[in-house]
Amino acid sequence: MPIPDSYKDNPKLTYLIDTYKTLEKDEQELFSLSSDPSMKEMAQEELGVLRIQKEALLLQMETIVKDDKAEDEFPNEIILEVRAGAGGDEAGLFAEELAYMYMRYADTRGWSSRTVYESKNAVGGYKEASFEIKGKDVFKDLRFETGVHRIQRIPHTEKAGRVHTSTASVAILPIRKKSKIVINPADLEVEFSRSGGAGGQNVNKVETAVRLVHVPTGIDVRSTSERSQLKNREKAMEILSAKLEVLHEEEEAKKHSENRKAQIGTADRSEKIRTYNVLQDRVTDHRIKESWHNISSIFLGNIDAIIDVLREKSAE
Repeated sequence: MPIPDSYKDNPKLTYLIDTYKTLEKDEQELFSLSSDPSMKEMAQEELGVLRIQKEALLLQMETIVKDDKAEDEFPNEIILEVRAGAGGDEAGLFAEELAYMYMRYADTRGWSSRTVYESKNAVGGYKEASFEIKGKDVFKDLRFETGVHRIQRIPHTEKAGRVHTSTASVAILPIRKKSKIVINPADLEVEFSRSGGAGGQNVNKVETAVRLVHVPTGIDVRSTSERSQLKNREKAMEILSAKLEVLHEEEEAKKHSENRKAQIGTADRSEKIRTYNVLQDRVTDHRIKESWHNISSIFLGNIDAIIDVLREKSAE
């Protein structure tokens, strides 16, 4: 069986393909020997061994290609973004609580996480923040968290005991190894500034922080986590590519939404997906109309039950 043409451009398969070609050469030599009656029996045995080796190599190549396709669909690296919405400082505090919830959940799953960028408000909550999370099934598990989250509670600063409603948006951006998006450098505005926060003595002396603006879409990306300007630019470009891919996918999903079998959502970050009602100790996901209790535990990262149900519903 010949090697499929689609395999030949995959760098992961180079060694296996070279080995396969060597076996093919050996096979041709044995075919010529098999015409000699005195060598025929030995040649036939060797050909049988080579056939088994070739089949094993093809199976190995097929497995690698399948794994690559699976990781392209559900990559093991994401950028998680949170942004404060309506509700002033209270919305910022809620955004920070959501970020903490996801970071704790990442810890329980054994995923690695780190802050890429954060901007805080006057009371310490997040105006916006982005985090890199890496680990097995990270996108598969968190992909349905994109959207607007709403909280209803009495803030600590509320003296009259009135319930406030605040919102924060979450975006889950898959980082794929092979981006389908081509970004024209002429479409970018680039700014450099000094990184703030921890990071050593030189962190505030050198302009390592990077901000990219994609002019055609207005998408704004920042990275301050790396120690060099080059690394921050690379990270920002990676995030920008992911955002543009998600934007394209959102547009396609809206076009074909009526044909989708399991429509938990369109991955649109403007869609209100969940309410956290503190007074009633209840979290409700509006897409599947299911609720869970024990909000304090959920905010500590115990969201397995929510994630599991969403995955099950998406498979129906």
